[in-house]
Parts: sequence; structure tokens; C-alpha cells
Amino acid sequence: MPLDDITIREASSGDADVIAPLFDAYRQFYGKAPDLDLARAFLRQRLGNAESIVLIAVSAGGAEPLGFVQLYPTFSSLQCNRAWVLNDLFVAERARRRGVAERLMQAAASSAQHAGVSSLSLSTAHDNVAAQRLYTKLGYVLDEDFRTYALTIGRLPIHRSTATSP
Repeated sequence: MPLDDITIREASSGDADVIAPLFDAYRQFYGKAPDLDLARAFLRQRLGNAESIVLIAVSAGGAEPLGFVQLYPTFSSLQCNRAWVLNDLFVAERARRRGVAERLMQAAASSAQHAGVSSLSLSTAHDNVAAQRLYTKLGYVLDEDFRTYALTIGRLPIHRSTATSP
């Protein structure tokens, strides 16, 4: 499949069923159990509520997507401007090493620029060296100033003194 035969377009809420198998495969790549219904419902909610922007890569004339990137709008307090989190990037195994991921990343940057977004941020697994090479090639810089922490909600004990009632 030549690179010229790939089209990138923004997904609509009607595309959730088409993207869901790739989204489910993406989640499995990061160790989650297969759950196509969950993937479909999650995408329907994000796209239906305009909570994310999903760009999909399709072959010319093809209805089946080759890959996708999902972006979440947010804000940067330091830049006092809009920012996007490039949260998900996935390419179907049959379409890998053909420039699909690079085209999706370029389309995400172009969309951000057209929307007046000041920055794109992303994270990837420490062992996802292929993705790290691509990000570096495209001009992304590893953040050496800030550490990223995550807190899983729902696993914390509730302290009565700090809990608030609804």
C-alpha cells in the first residue's frame, strides 16, 4: 500500500462502530482485556459529546480504517492557551511500517495548528521504542523538567475528614 493511497479524515460520531475494533486492539496492546462493546461505547460517548477529536487513516476507497489518533482538548495554564493531549495512536498490524502513524501524527499537528492550539503533549510506555523514535523524528521533545504522576481514583480509602458530600 503506497503512502499516497492513505487518506486522513476527522471521525464523526457515526464512525464509532468502524473505529471500535482498532480502539479495542489499542487497549489490548497496553494490556487491557478485549472488550469491543466497551471500546464502542467509549468512542460513541467521546465523539457524540464532542469530548475528543479522532483522526482516522483509511486506504483510498476503503471503508475500513488503518489507524487512528485520538486527541483530547484541554488548556495550558503556563501558556494561557488551548492545548491538546494526543492520548491514543494506533495502526493496524497489516498497515504498520508504511508511514500511517507518521501521517496521523502530522495530521494531528496540522489540525492543532489550524485550531489555534499552542501545544500537543503525549506519553508512551517506556519500552515502546518504535513510538519514541517516531515522536523524536517529528520534533517532539522528551520533557526533562517535569515528572508525571498518576492517581487511580477508586482505590483510595476515603478519609472522613476530607470527604465532601454531594
